[in-house]
Amino acid sequence: MATVTPTTTPTTAPPAGRLGGRWIDDWRPEDPQFWEETGKGVARRNLFFSVFSEHIGFSIWSLWSVMVLFLPEPVFGIDPAGKFLLTTLPTALGALVRLPYTFAVAKFGGRNWTIISAALLLLPTIATAIVLAPGVSFTTLLIVSCLAGVGGGNFASSMTNINAFYPTRLKGWALGLNAGGGNLGVPVIQLVGLLVLATAGADHPRIVLLVYLPFIVIAAVGAALVMDNLTTARNQPRAMREATREPHTWIMSFLYIGTFGSFIGFGFAFGQVLQNQFTADFATPLAAAQLTWLGPLLGSLIRPLGGSLADRFGGAKITFVNFIAMAIGAAVVLIASQVESLPLFLLGFVLLFVFSGVGNGSTYTMIPAIFRSKAMDAVAAGTDPAVADRHALRMSGALIGIAGAIGAFGGVLVNLAFRQSFRSTGSGDGAYIAFIAFYAVCVVVTWVVYLRPGTKLAGV
Repeated sequence: MATVTPTTTPTTAPPAGRLGGRWIDDWRPEDPQFWEETGKGVARRNLFFSVFSEHIGFSIWSLWSVMVLFLPEPVFGIDPAGKFLLTTLPTALGALVRLPYTFAVAKFGGRNWTIISAALLLLPTIATAIVLAPGVSFTTLLIVSCLAGVGGGNFASSMTNINAFYPTRLKGWALGLNAGGGNLGVPVIQLVGLLVLATAGADHPRIVLLVYLPFIVIAAVGAALVMDNLTTARNQPRAMREATREPHTWIMSFLYIGTFGSFIGFGFAFGQVLQNQFTADFATPLAAAQLTWLGPLLGSLIRPLGGSLADRFGGAKITFVNFIAMAIGAAVVLIASQVESLPLFLLGFVLLFVFSGVGNGSTYTMIPAIFRSKAMDAVAAGTDPAVADRHALRMSGALIGIAGAIGAFGGVLVNLAFRQSFRSTGSGDGAYIAFIAFYAVCVVVTWVVYLRPGTKLAGV
């Protein structure tokens, strides 16, 4: 019977060159017997706390999509353009830190970095609680809002870590569940904000922060007690550089801008869009907060389905159809904006959230599938299977980090598009047209690279 034996325990010193305890050296998820007898239980245990930690990270990352609802213009003097900037900056920083967070799993171990990254969430939470009061300068709010970006990095490290735990045939499901559970942090903190607005009122934003402080501590302590580090996840330093020379890295990053970038961008901006687009219907923060959580919730819940569908039918096929659906959703939003129909507007945005969630799952499933296909070709050409598998794991982990970072910048672009559109025309129509055009380009790219007859990766 196969066994998994941590090379150290939490009470013994780690081997030279490795930090912390609970290291697993023998990890063979592609071996069916190993997986069924031992690997499955260990992977599920790590997945559970990875989801929890990432969920809290997403909540803190999207903190300012809620805080701006507690900043009435007459009291704080911040106009709509300024509020869009407060949600754009943490989005940008969250995208930026995803690359070093991906490296961190290889450097410190998945368990060890989960502890650190969870503890770092205390910084933006406590800082926001200290400064958020009438009279605070806009510059101070901008600086503090940037700190929330550390929550965005948790996604990259979590996905890289979980990618190493699961066999290729289950990566879509596992990565989809991990990401979907994390994405739920966006609607959950918005629901918390709604509850505070409905009970305590707009003068008590610190209650939202106090709710999250104990959960941040639980995430860090739980990771220390439950999770493991995998030796096989320790990427060689050249992996990221090698991935940057791989054309599929940039293609998948581009597609991920359209899926995850849309999800996080819309999630951060939706409340402000409602207040600016339909001012009479959403004149108060409470009115907007009653709806802002719905789209992110649906998009998060359906993400694992996108991964499962990709496992069954192929990620490229699901991604292709999904971008067509997203273009249709954006067209519905554009039409609703022009005829000033709130029900149609909400329907269009629900479609965008749902299909961005499906696309998140399907595009991430494509990444390990691409390198698994390349590994099979290498084995057929005479490469040792173990060597090919290790290379595929390193490259897919590196690509996940790069795509996660670049895709998150899509959220920045979404917020900037809305900001510019409302400043220039007083509506979001210009932004909606840009979204339709971008999704159309994604449809073409997916077809040409991954679905066109004769392409080498037609099965991805």
